[in-house]
Amino acid sequence: MRLGVAPIVLVVAAVLTVGIAATPQSTPASAMSTAAHVFLDTLSPEKRDTVLFPFYSEDRFDWHFIPRERKGLPFKLMTEVQQDAALGLLRASLSEDAYDKSQMIRELELILFEREGRADRDRDLYFFMIFGEPSSQGKWGWRYEGHHVSQNWTIINGRAVASSPQFFGTNPARFQDDHSVETRILAAEEDQARALLLSLSPSLRSTAVISDEAPRDILTSNDRTASMQVNRGVAFAQLSTEQQGLLWSLIERYAQVQLAPVAAERLEKIHTAGVDTIRFAWMGGVELGDGHYYRIQGATFLIEYDNVQNNANHVHTVWRDFDGDFGRDLLASHYVRVPHRWAGE
Repeated sequence: MRLGVAPIVLVVAAVLTVGIAATPQSTPASAMSTAAHVFLDTLSPEKRDTVLFPFYSEDRFDWHFIPRERKGLPFKLMTEVQQDAALGLLRASLSEDAYDKSQMIRELELILFEREGRADRDRDLYFFMIFGEPSSQGKWGWRYEGHHVSQNWTIINGRAVASSPQFFGTNPARFQDDHSVETRILAAEEDQARALLLSLSPSLRSTAVISDEAPRDILTSNDRTASMQVNRGVAFAQLSTEQQGLLWSLIERYAQVQLAPVAAERLEKIHTAGVDTIRFAWMGGVELGDGHYYRIQGATFLIEYDNVQNNANHVHTVWRDFDGDFGRDLLASHYVRVPHRWAGE
């Protein structure tokens, strides 16, 4: 089906505002804090009350990627100046490529509204929530969320940044504009995994493919704590050097949704935990257009990808840290030095 969506790429290009990015003189945490204050300074007291939540709040864990009622301040209730400042905060928190993807995912709501006419198919129903007071001391965090986007950050003492759960999805996963040009926002996440699978010998492929039927969605859903999945699939140590490069490149792609220093810290944590036991598992069909799922699981992290719904034209991707989602590991380390009571745990 060809859709009249030629403006989407142009709209995305038009909304790429200049934000406050991390520089060699700053850190991701300080860039986020500065951008958060710029955003908050544009808001009326009423809107500040809508966007601000206590750090020790159950709302910090209440994340999801479906259309639903949400707390926080959406683009829909912001002035143009406020929207620009909000996007500045987002740009200060994501890599440039991931920021562009987040904007394109918003634009897909135009396609869904054209198809379905539902009021919740709205590119302005993406919400900002800030937990605690952005600063170089203490603890704070923030979330950007709407349909098919949920990005979560936790900052401690201006240095430590946790950046999961990290979710991107697309519906449609592929579409054509008025000039029959196909767009796939999360194409590499699918194509690199399939290339790895097809590079395997028949024996290793039979180890990697753990089911001929793919689940309808990511298995961890929106659980507040990610559970380690059954430890099946082909192990990193079983792969050739070239295949290990393919798998590591795919892990890097997910890590690099975040700013470079945060991504580097993620990858170093994986190396420290040991890469040889990382497993790649696939479910479902192999050909483009077949419903399929894959996961990459290590000692500390889990990546899930699912493309089954809407005739395998609806992608969900997530990065979870078993101990680090919402900064739990960082906070636990902090509590050893400075005792606290957390009512939410």
